[in-house]
Amino acid sequence: MTAQTQSTKNSSSLSSIIAGVIAGLGGGMVFGMMMAMMGMLPMIAMLVKSQSPLVGFAVHMVISAGIGGAYGLVASRLSKTAGTAIVAGMVNGIVWWVLGALVLMPLMLGMGEMVFKVGTDQWFSLMGHVIFGVVTGLLFLPLEKRF
Repeated sequence: MTAQTQSTKNSSSLSSIIAGVIAGLGGGMVFGMMMAMMGMLPMIAMLVKSQSPLVGFAVHMVISAGIGGAYGLVASRLSKTAGTAIVAGMVNGIVWWVLGALVLMPLMLGMGEMVFKVGTDQWFSLMGHVIFGVVTGLLFLPLEKRF
């Protein structure tokens, strides 16, 4: 691989990450509003030893940006259709629901007994993660063209 090819590839990856971060922030905004309506933001804030809904929203948005950036790297290699964006976004949301809501969050909050426990709150969380994924996927398509 030539230096020019490597430079173009790095630039393309960075553009995909940036587009993904912005798309993730859009998806996070929608999901964050849903969590605010359901009173879930204080639990997110507990990840940083707070119970403030505003802190919870800020933590959620940072996580959303990171997940969006990772999505951008993967999605840049997929076909550029709305159908693909919807399916890829749904898969991304489900993966992060399992990793985040069902595994990492309970462990980080010292609630190991809640790992893989699925009740009403977790089903609502799944719905939010899927919506986050779809919004992120659909926003990524036009954003990727801009960067």
